[in-house]
Amino acid sequence: MIKADIILSGQQVFTGLQDEPIKAAIAIKDNKIVEIGPKEEIYSYIGDRTKVYDMEEGLIIPGFHDFHMHIMMGSILQKDSAKLFDATSEEEVAKLVGEFAETRPNDEWIFGIGWDHTNWKKKVLPHRTTLDKYIFDRPVLLFNAEVHYAWINSKAIEMIQLTKDTPDPEYGEIGKDDNGELTGLLFEQAIGYASEHAYKLPKEKRVKLFQGFLDETKRLGITSVNDLYGAKIAPNPLDDLEIFKEFDREGLLTTRIHFSPELKMVDLAVAKELQINYQSDKLTFSGLKQFIDGVVTSHTAFLLEPYKDRPETRGGTTYPAETIKQLVKKADKEKFQIRFHAIGNGAVRLALDAFEEARNVNGERDARHVIEHVEVLHPNDVHRFKELGVIASFQPKHIELMESEAYTARISEKQQPLYYPIKTIEDTGAKIAFGTDFPVVPLNPMMGIYQAITRKDLTGNAWQESEGVTLAQALKYYTATPAFGSFREKELGTLEAGKIADIAVLNKNLFSISTEEILETEVKMTIMDGKVVYENQVVPTL
Repeated sequence: MIKADIILSGQQVFTGLQDEPIKAAIAIKDNKIVEIGPKEEIYSYIGDRTKVYDMEEGLIIPGFHDFHMHIMMGSILQKDSAKLFDATSEEEVAKLVGEFAETRPNDEWIFGIGWDHTNWKKKVLPHRTTLDKYIFDRPVLLFNAEVHYAWINSKAIEMIQLTKDTPDPEYGEIGKDDNGELTGLLFEQAIGYASEHAYKLPKEKRVKLFQGFLDETKRLGITSVNDLYGAKIAPNPLDDLEIFKEFDREGLLTTRIHFSPELKMVDLAVAKELQINYQSDKLTFSGLKQFIDGVVTSHTAFLLEPYKDRPETRGGTTYPAETIKQLVKKADKEKFQIRFHAIGNGAVRLALDAFEEARNVNGERDARHVIEHVEVLHPNDVHRFKELGVIASFQPKHIELMESEAYTARISEKQQPLYYPIKTIEDTGAKIAFGTDFPVVPLNPMMGIYQAITRKDLTGNAWQESEGVTLAQALKYYTATPAFGSFREKELGTLEAGKIADIAVLNKNLFSISTEEILETEVKMTIMDGKVVYENQVVPTL
């Protein structure tokens, strides 16, 4: 009889196949789950070298799978940036950045993330001159809470040689005042003017940052992620893929990476080459990603009707609608999965229209296309996700990024807006997956699970509370559906015999504690590919 390398047993095991945990033990051999069943039966797999862990307390679950994040950009901003989420004014942000800069005397660029003018006492956008008062001798790049616009100081403007005559990018805007002078604000792709200079980090630095990312994910029980590209605000992904591949080759990847590079307007040769060259079980090409619109707070999210507070605009799209549709048809014909950033109800409808037209032209297939964010949805489009087989990818922690008023003050009720409509889409039978959008929010899955259940905004008030989901649903959307969305449901996402042993053990049984205690829950052990990659005061019983 086969003897297991590891046996895990517990009073509470959430396999993902039911809505409640069961009492069970799990036998692991090499990188696979051999069997799950009653402890008495599974203990027959014990051999001389078997490590047995009896997890009487807590909860054993499939490893978390973050379906939407940005690895290297997140690693840079998590470790090497000022955190500005709690600041309540432009002046406070600038002061915090100045203080942070003093602790980083050798950094060429000073980074920050999290400022949000909609959460300030004076809800107006900031200006470079305020930053200049606190730091004028080094360039500063500060991303807002949604990472869709940025604030830079005069030194940065000088270094990147930005002038009032510099043209706006195809999608985005260089901020200027009424006199045409630069304000220090960069919207959407205009951030690239600064980021292409700021992200020029040596390989040694990027390797260190990536190792830090892996250390954090295994501490949080995250065994798989989807790394999405397609924005000029992020580091060059091709450089980082080489680093990821080196880690994979040396057996150092403790989190599986499924990456989706940019869906470009040119031919798909580069994408096909990446698809061929990256197909290991730990580092794999997954699909193609593109933006359709921006975000509500900067009025760049694309709406069906004009903004309530700026009736002259509905926002805009990265490319004309017909261009987007043609691009989707082309990529879909080559059997690529396509993932669209679409926040406004107009952008979501355009994405659905593009997927529908591609299906009509190329034929129906198991495409598993994805719409990211879906923050504002029109009721008429709810059922189209199920009908078209489109996955709705949500980041529940975003609900808490700002007050609900940041949306309701801008979007008219005439549009019948559904905000982050997780339950509404779930009720149709469509597939839903969860992620963080790291570095927009922290990596900790507990935060997303909590928000998916409670729906609390920044002020603590429930926002369209009826859209909350159950704990079991939230766990499945953080494990099983992301595996499906990555075309790996036969290997990952649930605890079953024959599947790869990617497992997290929590120190609390989420099904028996209060909702508030979810935020206090930590990971006791992470098993990835059948190996214990993280343990916190866990000792084998045998």
